[in-house]
Amino acid sequence: MILEYSGRHIDVTPALKSHTEDHFNKISHVFDGKATKAHVILEVERGRHRSEIIVNWRNEVLTATTSLADMYQSISQSIGKIEKQALKLKKKVIDKSHKAKRASTIAAEETEVKPSPVAARIVSANGYEVKPVTVDEAAMLLDEREENFLVFRNSEHQRISVIYKRKDGNLGLIEP
Repeated sequence: MILEYSGRHIDVTPALKSHTEDHFNKISHVFDGKATKAHVILEVERGRHRSEIIVNWRNEVLTATTSLADMYQSISQSIGKIEKQALKLKKKVIDKSHKAKRASTIAAEETEVKPSPVAARIVSANGYEVKPVTVDEAAMLLDEREENFLVFRNSEHQRISVIYKRKDGNLGLIEP
């Protein structure tokens, strides 16, 4: 971060500079390590120590002013205000780019909670007859049944086959 100092009715001492730089180093993570320009104006008038900080960051100007009896506290509070503004701006930019919804609005929109689907049970069907028939005979038997499939032994090659009704109205044949 590039810092410029101006003093009105006060000399900007190295102690004030190091105090300011230490605080800006603590919040440098907010500025993503990019070169940011900050102008620090320190002023003393009638026993009031006023600090004003102007930061140019992301085509925005962040400003903070604090007036207290102690210059060090004034600088600290001004930098705290700059940090809040930068976090607010950063959050706004992230929300715009991600088009994210806030968690509170998502929770408010959920009116109905759907129960989790229950795992299907497997019911065994004992005593299923497997008769040797041809494919054409199996198709006729399937039309007579309510079920959507028929397991049969193909009389041509004596293997188990399955014929089933497809959603498009045709019949499907599964052979091993």
